[in-house]
Amino acid sequence: MHTPGVLLIQLGTPDAPTAPALRRYLRQFLGDPRVIDAPRLRWWFLLHFLILPFRPRQSAAKYQRIWDAATGSPLLHWTRRQTEALQKVLPGTPVAFGMQVGNPSVAAAVQELIRRGVDRLVVLPMYPQYSATTTASATDALFRALMQERRVPALRIVPPYYDHPAYLDAMATVIREELARLPWQPQHYLLSFHGIPIRYAQQGDPYATHVKRTTAGLIQRLGWPRHRWTQTFQSLFGREEWLKPYTEQTLVRLAKRGIRRVFVAMPGFTSDCLETIDEIGREAREAFQHAGGEQLHRCPCLNDHPAWIAAMATLLRQEAAGWL
Repeated sequence: MHTPGVLLIQLGTPDAPTAPALRRYLRQFLGDPRVIDAPRLRWWFLLHFLILPFRPRQSAAKYQRIWDAATGSPLLHWTRRQTEALQKVLPGTPVAFGMQVGNPSVAAAVQELIRRGVDRLVVLPMYPQYSATTTASATDALFRALMQERRVPALRIVPPYYDHPAYLDAMATVIREELARLPWQPQHYLLSFHGIPIRYAQQGDPYATHVKRTTAGLIQRLGWPRHRWTQTFQSLFGREEWLKPYTEQTLVRLAKRGIRRVFVAMPGFTSDCLETIDEIGREAREAFQHAGGEQLHRCPCLNDHPAWIAAMATLLRQEAAGWL
């Protein structure tokens, strides 16, 4: 008799919106060679002497703006809600989540599942589009955790689902429902994805191609005219050139062209987090309005929408055929 289990892997979040907590978080996150692909000794010096002494306080101020008094980190809250909802859909299967950075860790989640008797593990990285900076980093964390276990479960990992109908249908449902609630009509739509350095793509990371496939699938479902939408990249870091066009620059250009009302969806993020709530909902909105725009509406991420929970169950059942 076998016991299958499900593990969701999400990026992670600081334990608190404070400078010490952000210092621990950023040290682990930015120390990952998958995230920052740079000469290690030089990057170690930059990280420890130029970034960690100053950036944690700035980042803590941003997290304080989005931190909920009752539920804490939005990313942690929504990941927990997703796990609980998925557990109801798969009542006989242990479901857990782990964070690549911070707590609860992937290692702790793996240990708990094995303790519960799981000997067949189905893993869902919470990134629709593959990138070495996210998906590969998630599997690195998983394999490091399994290296510490004496009894390693059989393993299946859900492949990138950037063009899977279940994911695209769920995302289109969230967008349609949010547009139906708006009291005004957008003049332009943005599909904003997290960026990566162009160099990573040139070295073989398929992320940009996956983003294009996601965008094409969503536009096919939503039926937006070509002149009414733009696909962009956000969350730039460092001085390297990243995938373009940049979200904030695009919003400024739109405002200067006379576009006053925009709708921004972020299909690459499966849970709302700092990058969606503060970066788009506050920083990008301010830039757009400063350039002459009036209304910028941030579409919620998939979060615990029933369509996304059903889509996750579909992805897991397909990959775990014969297990679940």
